[in-house]
Amino acid sequence: MSRRPRDADASRTSILAAARLQFGRHGFERTTIRSVAAEAGVDPALVMRYFQNKDGLFAAAARLDVELPDLSEVDPDRIADVLLPVFIGLWGPDGPFLPLLRAATSNPVATEALLGVLTEQVTPALAVLAPDRPAERAALVGAQLLGISVARYVLGVPPIVSMDDATLIEWLRPTLAHYLTGEPGVS
Repeated sequence: MSRRPRDADASRTSILAAARLQFGRHGFERTTIRSVAAEAGVDPALVMRYFQNKDGLFAAAARLDVELPDLSEVDPDRIADVLLPVFIGLWGPDGPFLPLLRAATSNPVATEALLGVLTEQVTPALAVLAPDRPAERAALVGAQLLGISVARYVLGVPPIVSMDDATLIEWLRPTLAHYLTGEPGVS
């Protein structure tokens, strides 16, 4: 009886998906190599082979790409309409960024990964809308979105949790537009 060769890419993808799920549900401290392996349907030794240890697994699971649309034609007054659905998908209860968001407060690898996403992916996408100081303006938008995400999905602040997405967008629309195009100190 011959053994079927393993698909290394499929195994790695399965392990990373399981790791994101486990880290999101249980946090870094309570997630184990064995629990990730069981969720992925692989032997724990395979997880160790690909990622060396739990820190390596977490670092790989924390590397995510944000697929933002081209924002160059978006009116800054409507940026909340475009960005919020993307970020809700990423940081919502089933989103791949939720483990990273939860862990960023206590894990330096997660903090670095989250900052990398903001500085390398979000800031350049938003810079096309900023008339000046794009890094500062994008950082303010990112901080607002992070704050909403933490309040809604990590802390569970009741009024924000119960607010539907359309209402949340309405509330954030003027704030995000101001961050991108308004004068500092002028509302």
